[in-house]
Amino acid sequence: MKIITWNVNGLRSHLKEEKGTWKWIKEQKPDVICLQELKSKPEQLTDAQMGTFKGYTVVWNPAEKPGYSGVATMVAKKTKEDIIGFGLPKFDKEGRVIQTRFDDFVLLNVYFPSGTTGMVRVKFKLEFYEALLKHIKKLQKTGEQIVLTGDFNTAHNEIDLARPKQNQKTSGFMPEERAMLSRYFDEAGLVDTFRALNPDKVQYTWWTQRFPTARANNLGWRLDYFLVSKDFFKKVKTVTIFDQVKGSDHCPVMLELK
Repeated sequence: MKIITWNVNGLRSHLKEEKGTWKWIKEQKPDVICLQELKSKPEQLTDAQMGTFKGYTVVWNPAEKPGYSGVATMVAKKTKEDIIGFGLPKFDKEGRVIQTRFDDFVLLNVYFPSGTTGMVRVKFKLEFYEALLKHIKKLQKTGEQIVLTGDFNTAHNEIDLARPKQNQKTSGFMPEERAMLSRYFDEAGLVDTFRALNPDKVQYTWWTQRFPTARANNLGWRLDYFLVSKDFFKKVKTVTIFDQVKGSDHCPVMLELK
């Protein structure tokens, strides 16, 4: 099984043929596609645009606020269950979570909040992290194996961003954010699949658009992850960061399961 995750930073722009986004995705032949930051609702797409997703069943979770957030999960085969959100209106109205149950695991496609607009949003981000961790631990108590993917908006360690020293007080690498992400490993026993397979590899999934040369100079951050339950890690074959694929400020990442 192949699962692609990608923060597309606006879905409708990717449906223009000149970007070649869907041509690239189809060439990978993924079984599941997890998209974040759609910034649109399905009713805003034309019939032709919706036809792009032919061959996939699409579950949408757009934000209530227009032009903001939103996630979608596209699956080639039938799933056991699809759940929008995770039961907390405070977070669910922002369109951040879709849960998909397969035979042997639960996939969570998540767009974690950003804290870059100020400390109010950093607090909201940490509350979201806390609530989702609690939810995942509940799923684990029922025996579920977890695959958690998406844009986490946090670089975990210094190896995960180009300029760690200069960003200690920048949201996305603040100590409290990194500590919260650590709890997903320590308390829920999740494994960062890319880092487990590539302990010393320096590779990023996001580059700021504030500085036009950031991507060309590879001044990036690794913000997009696949975390899996410890017992499920044995099923992981590869994790690939496609940092040469453009079209967004993020690049796609693919998990291949045995």
